[in-house]
Amino acid sequence: MSGDADTGQDSSWFGPTAAFADDLDTTDDSTVWTARVRRLLHGGRATQRRIYATYLLARAALGLVLLAAQGLLSWLGARSTGWVFWLGVGYALQACVRWGWWKRRAAQAQRLTAVHWWGTVGVDVLVFGLMHWLDATSALNYGALLVLPVLMAGVLSTRLPALATASAVTLLLLLTALHKGLEGGDLAGMLSQAGLAGAGVFMIALVAGQMTQRLAREERAARDSLELAFQQAELNRLVIDEMSDGVLVVDRTGRVRAANPAARALLSDQGQCPLPPFPLGQEKGWRPLRDAVQAAYEAGHWPLEGIDLSVAAAGEVPRSIRVRARFTRGVRLTPSEASAGRQQEVLAVLFAEELRQVLARQRQERLVAMGRISAGVAHEIRNPLAAVAQANALLQEDALRPDQQRLVRIMADNVERLRRIVDDVLEAAPGGSTPSRCLDAVAETGTIVSEWAHTVGLPLGGTSRLQVLLPSAPLGVSFDSDHLRRVLVNLLDNALRHASDQPGAVCLQLEPLEGEFVRLTVANDGLPIPAEVEPHLFEPFHSTRSRGTGLGLYICRELCERHGALIDYVRRPDAARCNQFVVVMRRDAVPDEARLHL
Repeated sequence: MSGDADTGQDSSWFGPTAAFADDLDTTDDSTVWTARVRRLLHGGRATQRRIYATYLLARAALGLVLLAAQGLLSWLGARSTGWVFWLGVGYALQACVRWGWWKRRAAQAQRLTAVHWWGTVGVDVLVFGLMHWLDATSALNYGALLVLPVLMAGVLSTRLPALATASAVTLLLLLTALHKGLEGGDLAGMLSQAGLAGAGVFMIALVAGQMTQRLAREERAARDSLELAFQQAELNRLVIDEMSDGVLVVDRTGRVRAANPAARALLSDQGQCPLPPFPLGQEKGWRPLRDAVQAAYEAGHWPLEGIDLSVAAAGEVPRSIRVRARFTRGVRLTPSEASAGRQQEVLAVLFAEELRQVLARQRQERLVAMGRISAGVAHEIRNPLAAVAQANALLQEDALRPDQQRLVRIMADNVERLRRIVDDVLEAAPGGSTPSRCLDAVAETGTIVSEWAHTVGLPLGGTSRLQVLLPSAPLGVSFDSDHLRRVLVNLLDNALRHASDQPGAVCLQLEPLEGEFVRLTVANDGLPIPAEVEPHLFEPFHSTRSRGTGLGLYICRELCERHGALIDYVRRPDAARCNQFVVVMRRDAVPDEARLHL
């Protein structure tokens, strides 16, 4: 198409549409609309090829009409030039052959080049110009045929070739007028007519070029907008397909127009749900969902909290799902549909989720809220608890009777118990995370174990209930010293509480693993943890002791996760110490103080 450099066209003879990609015949497997959009997005060159194909068909028809007109004139007795007749025969023959060749190879998405231009526009200018020159009788006005190549040059080529074509046609008209005038005609009249015709030819080339240039810009803008819309639709489809919630688009008749993989998995966990479109009524287990959709269409709304339903494909166990829905404002109809009396179609977008996951999320949210409330209460308890502890310490300084001393000790024990509970609640509450740092696990573990053994009154040595196995060389890990102390103390307290009185009943072992990990194991020889208790070991507020808070192991897991570590329970019935709690930490460089110590 015609255009200038400022319109973004290339430097070839053909216009901007020649730079677009080929038309695609492949269809997308999602919807027919997607395939149609793809063809529109990549149909720029196809538009120019269609115009060129129409031009070829018009040339073939024009060649046949010329032959028929010349034959009719000969039959009526008009004198004709033999060369003009044979030029018409040759023109009709090549026009038909070229049109048939193009039609046979149209599926190859050929790109228009200068060869195609010379084979059509150039041939037309040459043939029609010779006919106009050789026609002495003027029975047929062959000069009018020169408008066709000028017009197509303005449509198919850039401005410079179009103006060059108009100039060549104008020169042919002027030379033919001069030739006929010198042979005895009205020279002045013929030249003036040729000049006016030449001016008209230039106007046709310019106007055709400007109109085609404007259409090209509008086509480019429309295609860019359509491409953005298509990219947004593809992005939306990708997001919906990756959603964990099921999304279905259902019409008033219960027919599913679209469904993401999560929705199809909810309707059938064995892959029996077909690709949309499909009716919800084809499976008996899906009919409750279809009935709910139809009832919502009749009522005009869907309950905000959702509806709980049971769905299942044939031969599958029913599963409970919670369905929420929103209705579209209406899909715009085509003019033919609107004239037929149809109303705008309203679609229901269903959001389905397995009821078990909904309830689990609600429980988790309640736990988080309860943790925040507990942290606030614990902060408020700390100050009066400290005042009670200080007052009790002042009472112990006075001379008290034995019964009063026993009451003071009971008060001190319970104050200490309350303080531990407050610390556990504050540690388990959600809050800011402490950054990890590089620790020497060997030195930290040795220090923590020594202090803990001294606190609980446990002697260390060969006959001790605690056996400690530590590497001889420093071992760097990524953790926090206070959090590591909390984890170790909790695990050692639990192990000592359930272990026997035999030497080595509790074993703590620290060892490097292959790769970038370090394993810390705390084992005891107590009775194996019951199978029904094992799944709840790391849950908050779950305790087998009447005086326990149930937060010890939960806090250990939370602290390990903050530093990228893992903690788990391993039962080994064939080992002497059957209960093992394993902490796997990320290995890090040995800290500088450990290197200096070495």
